[in-house]
Amino acid sequence: MIDRLVERIQELGAPICVGLDPRLDMIPECVKSDIYAAFGKTPAAAAKIFFAFNKEIIDNICSLVPAVKPQVAFYEQLGADGIRCYIDTVNYAKSKGLIVIGDVKRGDIAATAEAYSSGHLGRTDIEGKPFEIFGTDFITVNPYIGFDSINPFLADCAAYNRGLFVLVKTSNPNSCIQNIPAADGRPVYASVGDLVSKWGQDYIGQRGFSRIGAVVGATYPAEGVALRKAMPHTFFLAPGYGVQGAQAQDLRGLFTSNGEGVIINSSRGIISGAVKSGRDFGAAAAAAVLAMKKDLAENV
Repeated sequence: MIDRLVERIQELGAPICVGLDPRLDMIPECVKSDIYAAFGKTPAAAAKIFFAFNKEIIDNICSLVPAVKPQVAFYEQLGADGIRCYIDTVNYAKSKGLIVIGDVKRGDIAATAEAYSSGHLGRTDIEGKPFEIFGTDFITVNPYIGFDSINPFLADCAAYNRGLFVLVKTSNPNSCIQNIPAADGRPVYASVGDLVSKWGQDYIGQRGFSRIGAVVGATYPAEGVALRKAMPHTFFLAPGYGVQGAQAQDLRGLFTSNGEGVIINSSRGIISGAVKSGRDFGAAAAAAVLAMKKDLAENV
């Protein structure tokens, strides 16, 4: 899967991932009104609205970018209807040829981690019969419990051609906690980066990158430069561009010397213009993608 991601980025010339983080206040009334009329202002209606919104975004950006990243929390808040919307969104995106990164940030141990992995990456066994539940190609995971929180995912990644993005240096302002010195005197994020490289060394694909990637925020360019130097075979998922404050030039140090190794996520920067655009919100998302692509080409 990591080879496919690298190839799609090269084919499209767009190291861009569109975050599908829908909120009712960013969705045009033209999408919401008929659904509310039919189903009331309920979680079921909201889930249908989210899917209608996602479907239009996907239809307009699927030929421009290699991947989308739905954040599961926006769907979980709606309960069972939201989870169905999440699954439908994953399936629809994949039907359009997109790679799907499930932003789930799971992190637990033993049987719990195995259950997360079975549901999101592998297969869930029902009395000897396997079922694919979420079907995502990659997911984000939290390593701060230790290797026993990561190990259960590795087998499913190998068995089902999936991948991980492990949190290393996140883009949020309070990620300064990741700069606290570890036992060896280096920042915690640097030590975690070393571990991620070690965990991924047996999973390097034909394009030179491991299927065990890292989340490295674009809002911390100096840390990104250090991590790229220390992690030459690790593919980065980089949040933080645009609304969170990172600019294209902040991303330069995340790429390898041949201009590979990163996919840059933008969520609100691409989908939040929907309300102003009304019925043309899908076209507006496509225009935002093209503007981001141009910015990256000119400034990275």
